[in-house]
Amino acid sequence: MGAARVGVVTFPGTLDDQDATRAVRNAGGEAVPLWHADHDLRGVDAVFLPGGFSYGDYLRCGAISRFAPLMQELIPAARAGLPVLGTCNGFQILCEAHLLPGALTRNQGLHYVCRDQRIRVERNGTPWTSDYTEGQELLLPVKHGEGRYVADSATLAELEESGRVLFRYVGGNPNGSMNDIAGISNEAGNVVGLMPHPEHAVEELTGAPGVDGRGFFSSILKKFADL
Repeated sequence: MGAARVGVVTFPGTLDDQDATRAVRNAGGEAVPLWHADHDLRGVDAVFLPGGFSYGDYLRCGAISRFAPLMQELIPAARAGLPVLGTCNGFQILCEAHLLPGALTRNQGLHYVCRDQRIRVERNGTPWTSDYTEGQELLLPVKHGEGRYVADSATLAELEESGRVLFRYVGGNPNGSMNDIAGISNEAGNVVGLMPHPEHAVEELTGAPGVDGRGFFSSILKKFADL
């Protein structure tokens, strides 16, 4: 088959869709633009929800986007197995859409954080993470004001016991996330939410922090190359 087609969703206020598009293309995939007001996923193989401030974050982050027309197509497709990755605002949207458990709340220090952050790969058994090794440390940018992952004790215990905590902050927790959680998956492993931005760490040309984000995109492309 040809290169995997990865849909990149744009909501009003999305900032990182062009970065996401470039990351997909640099990995050898076909980036397919998806508009929030459409009802058509355009036959894509996977979907990336990039970061930004969808609808201005005027309610809770991602709460309005959850009801966008495109999400009415994406939610059942994700539940049926379509690979979906959400970073930063995309992670928030996935939680608001109940595709992932828990919520993202104001950073513990109530300050916006923008810095390069180390995270550790805890599990690599998803379509988005197979090119990494467990225990590997990545350096990726973070830039958020509401990135603190929270969940009730039963949900946290289930995530830990079932191996659904995919990434953990190391060398400092930038937002106070419970259990230092930086990224999780759904039970099936096809839906992944991550607070740091891998799409900003795919090219040497841009300098720091390097290319540690490439693995997300190479992983999803390899999944479909092997079919």
